[in-house]
Amino acid sequence: MEDLQAGEHSLAQRIILADTQAIFRTGAARVLAMEEDMQVVAQCSDLARLKEAIGTLRDAIVVFPTSMTLNIAEVLTSIEASGSKSVIIVEHGDKLEVLIAERVNGLVLRSVAGSQLVDCLRRVAIGERCIQQAQLKRQTSTDRVGARVLERLTPKELQIVALVTEGGKNKEIALQLGTKEQVIKNYLRNIYDKTGVSDRLELAVFTQHHRTLADAAVRVREELQSQLQCLSV
Repeated sequence: MEDLQAGEHSLAQRIILADTQAIFRTGAARVLAMEEDMQVVAQCSDLARLKEAIGTLRDAIVVFPTSMTLNIAEVLTSIEASGSKSVIIVEHGDKLEVLIAERVNGLVLRSVAGSQLVDCLRRVAIGERCIQQAQLKRQTSTDRVGARVLERLTPKELQIVALVTEGGKNKEIALQLGTKEQVIKNYLRNIYDKTGVSDRLELAVFTQHHRTLADAAVRVREELQSQLQCLSV
């Protein structure tokens, strides 16, 4: 199991945070670490670690994405059996079955802002259900910061933002875009200036917290994946 932690705050709500994307997991953990009433007691990078954490740590809130397993119902059954509650991160384009959606305690989109995730967890902790999908959709037009940044980024810079947010390293991004690693580093410096961040982790968190930019990054990733599929045929 990855990073099981002994708690300093016995009264804090215990959180099991699972995600295959290390950048998202780290960013979410950083946000939650700032809340005195919450404590991340386990971080899980894959399904095996998640199952182990659920079985070991009872009475927690388990946060995990739809992309982590094809059998969400099985994970929910384990969560319920351990006396814990569930919050699912819905990937862009994913749709949950009605029966699954009715069982979870909370639903958030992949581009959820840190403040929204905290609010959802607090509501779930006191026994409420928190379904934020509709709320997040309405925020697209009011994301002025994300829209301004998107206007400033070039198409190539947006591709790099999309791949960094997915967890890509400079060498991997360079190979995918058909350029050199040093070129990617130069692009990143410009991107950091335009977004006001200092490193790739902050860039990923910034992107995920601004819906307009996050949606654009998803579209770009899908286009890049389609291009790779066409080349491999």
